[in-house]
Amino acid sequence: MSGVGVSSGRAAGPLVRVAEPLPDPPTTPTPADPDSEATRIRPAAEAVANHLFTRAAGAGSAGRTILETTAAMAMDPALISRAEQQVTEQALPAARAVLEAADTFADALREAGGYLSERIRDVRDVRDRIIAELLGVAPPGVPALEGPSVLLARDLAPADTADLDPELVLALVTEEGGPTSHTAILARSLGIPAVVAVRGILSVDNAVAAVVDGEAGTVEVSDRPVRIEAAEHVTDRAWNGIGTTADGMRVSVLANVGSVTDTQTAVEAAAQGVGLFRTEFCYLAASDEPDVDTQRSAYAEVLTAFTGKPVVVRTLDAGADKPLPFLDSGTEPNPALGVRGVRVSFERTAMLERQLEAIAAAAADSGAEVAVMAPMISTVSEAIWFVERARAAGIRRAGVMVEVPAAALSIREILGAVDFVSIGTNDLAQYVFAADRTLGALAELNDPWQPALLRMIATIGHAGEELGKPVGVCGEAAADPLLARVLVGLGVTSLSMVAASVPAVGSALAGHSLAVYRQAAEEALAAPDPARAREAVHAVLG
Repeated sequence: MSGVGVSSGRAAGPLVRVAEPLPDPPTTPTPADPDSEATRIRPAAEAVANHLFTRAAGAGSAGRTILETTAAMAMDPALISRAEQQVTEQALPAARAVLEAADTFADALREAGGYLSERIRDVRDVRDRIIAELLGVAPPGVPALEGPSVLLARDLAPADTADLDPELVLALVTEEGGPTSHTAILARSLGIPAVVAVRGILSVDNAVAAVVDGEAGTVEVSDRPVRIEAAEHVTDRAWNGIGTTADGMRVSVLANVGSVTDTQTAVEAAAQGVGLFRTEFCYLAASDEPDVDTQRSAYAEVLTAFTGKPVVVRTLDAGADKPLPFLDSGTEPNPALGVRGVRVSFERTAMLERQLEAIAAAAADSGAEVAVMAPMISTVSEAIWFVERARAAGIRRAGVMVEVPAAALSIREILGAVDFVSIGTNDLAQYVFAADRTLGALAELNDPWQPALLRMIATIGHAGEELGKPVGVCGEAAADPLLARVLVGLGVTSLSMVAASVPAVGSALAGHSLAVYRQAAEEALAAPDPARAREAVHAVLG
């Protein structure tokens, strides 16, 4: 069966199915004492949160952050309050009230679209855990594993994957999900092969084992046991911390970070710097815009770990699809195409200027080699507008993200106005194919191996080579060791990814010369579909 390979490697072993979500609790019986029934909800939410915090204490850095975030969501006062209100005002049983309250939040996220719609799975996971606690049954999720296994699920919540043991979990397979899902990101960070969007796999009868190929995106299911096979893992010793091809061309291998925890992981992985520093963490919990000093301190805490190393800071990427309380951007019918990214700054220029001031000050405090870039640039005039403000703030290097096809089509003019560009393959893919990256049914269109996407990247890379301007990739495509080498062949000069993928990508680059990677890139560009693009590249690189 075929899906989308999101974490490379090949593994085989017995299948273990992750429990399906609980059935919807009924609206009856009506509680005899609604006030007393409502008081059951908060303790249940606290019990779920405490369990998640306990798991977080024993998880790795990436998993710990996810589990703590999920625990905080379980204790969301708005969710608890709304559920209690459903009990007291509508006389619903507590479990049903939690279901309806959480579904109201999920509906709002779906209407917001974009980044927030990716959080629906998180809300439903918390909902099901609280309901299970109220009903006194085991929560859905990954069962205790008695030996090495391939996990099969409809989808996996972040809390399901956050503390998986890679010694026991051979591979992940899901019927839903996509290339940018938490399942994909966590699988890569743990070095576990994964294939998502394998439509119909849960309907296969008598499947007891599977062979999973995370590069090819295939899953062979069997009604008989198979020999257990674990993926080979690249150790840190194979990565010397210097990104280079076999013939000596330097390629910066960088990490994507969005918190102090991410920074620690990046340092441990020997990343050469940061290709995408997401600054949203400084804003998400704020009811008002953080002042310059607050931002300066928060940024410096991350930047200090990279003294003397390059760090590319992305300015605030928010808007209708990532609403912040103090932005009040209103309701938009299509948030993914609305006022988001740099477009917010056109309306609130002073807010951008304060952020740039804080970034410049934090750079001076830390000694990191800081550059800035703006998200969601569409035109040359927008790029010029941003660079002028970065320069005014005293920031020497300024670039833009290429996530919109219009920017790719104007890439020569944009490169003439900026110091560098960085390709956000996640958004670029969904806009090129008009395919929402959060929909499992459209996951194949968001596969970064799609030849049409690679051709657009080639246009950008070749323009960078001709004009002598750096071209980076900071989307999830950079985390695939095979695809990373194709990107280098397309003219990409830096790769930024989830920190745990740095050693595998960095060591893979040293395997062949730039000329070989150019040949592999040409084969991928000529392929009719992602599967044959991979096959063609394997034929060149071995």
